[in-house]
Amino acid sequence: MSNQDPTLADLRIETPPATLREIALDRLRRAIISGLFEPGQRLVERTLCDQLGVSRSVIREVIRHLESEGLVDNVAKQGPTVARLSWDDARQIYEIRAALESTAVADCARRADEAVKLRLKTVLEELDRTSKNSSPPAVLDATHDFYEIIFRTSGHNIAWDIVSRLNSRISRLRVMTLSTSNRTVSGPARIREIYEAICRNDADGAAAACQAHVAEAARIAEQLLA
Repeated sequence: MSNQDPTLADLRIETPPATLREIALDRLRRAIISGLFEPGQRLVERTLCDQLGVSRSVIREVIRHLESEGLVDNVAKQGPTVARLSWDDARQIYEIRAALESTAVADCARRADEAVKLRLKTVLEELDRTSKNSSPPAVLDATHDFYEIIFRTSGHNIAWDIVSRLNSRISRLRVMTLSTSNRTVSGPARIREIYEAICRNDADGAAAACQAHVAEAARIAEQLLA
């Protein structure tokens, strides 16, 4: 029988199922990002085991991973706690975002063909829908997809790796700013300006729209954290 037999090809697992650890990590990460667990709150292993229905070994692995993402701090005499947000840390994240994202959107605008523009339009429609439904987790997912298309199209793969490593903290700041008045309207509106500039293949306009979007988010975060 040939190795190309379609019945054998169908056996291959292209997307392995998520492990229990990956599911627990995603659930706890989203709980911290959404604010279900507050900054400074202790993360008690036994309680988390009961809440997530997993073993202590899984919880310990998850907490270690969240420490590496900057969502958890290991505080002396307290143990793991939800990391507190500081304006100084947030300011640095916004500066990194402004530098990397504005360059990426400019190069994306130069390279974007009709297929890329259609993909961005589809994600933007999802972002508009989830924003109107006030669904922060779905807004975060759509925003992440929007920027991934931009970074991949622009060829800024190393920059995307850097942004991805900061993604948990970026998402936490996004949820915080989305909770303020009108940000669920102004945020997607700013992203639409980036999209429209890309559709015009206007590199300078896309970069300027991106800078304005990040600067606006930074001003809101400063008011909340400074």
